[in-house]
Amino acid sequence: MEREPRSGCPINQAVEAFGDRWSLLVLRDMVFGGRRYFRELLAGNQEGIASNILADRLRGLVASGLLTRDDAGRGRRVTYSLTEQAIQLVPVFAALGSWGLRHRRTSEPLRVRAQLLEEGGPELWAAFMDELRSVHLGAPAPSGPSATERLAEAYAEVSARQTAVS
Repeated sequence: MEREPRSGCPINQAVEAFGDRWSLLVLRDMVFGGRRYFRELLAGNQEGIASNILADRLRGLVASGLLTRDDAGRGRRVTYSLTEQAIQLVPVFAALGSWGLRHRRTSEPLRVRAQLLEEGGPELWAAFMDELRSVHLGAPAPSGPSATERLAEAYAEVSARQTAVS
C-alpha cells in the first residue's frame, strides 16, 4: 500500500519513490548489472544487502511504479523489470556518479562506468536507455554500437588490470 506523500514538492516526491540508500542500489544493480532475480540481486550486491531489506525494497519499488514483478508460477523464479520511470533515472545515476567521482574516494573498477557515462553525456544515456527499454519493456532493439557493451567492456578491462597487478 502506497503512503500519502509528505508534500507535493518534486524533489520530495522523487526521494520518497527511490531515494533511500538500498532502493537506489537495487535500481543501480538492475540498470548497470542486468540483475533481474532476487537471488542475483542478493548475491551480486557489493554493499551486502540483507535478504529482508531486499525483499522490502523490491516490494516498495513495485508499489511506487519503478519495477514490475512477473511471477512465472509455482516453482519458477520471479522476474523484476524496470519500468519507463526507472529507465528514465539513467541521467540521475549519471549525475550521482559524476558527483561521487569528484567528491568521494572511489575504486577504479567501480568508477569507470561513471566516467564513461559522464564523458558520453546525454547521447550515451539515451542509447543506454533504449537498450534498457528493449530488455525490460520489449521495445525493438536499437541498432548500432551497444552502450551496454561499452560500459561492460570498460569495467572488465579495468578489473582485469587490477587483477594482473595484485
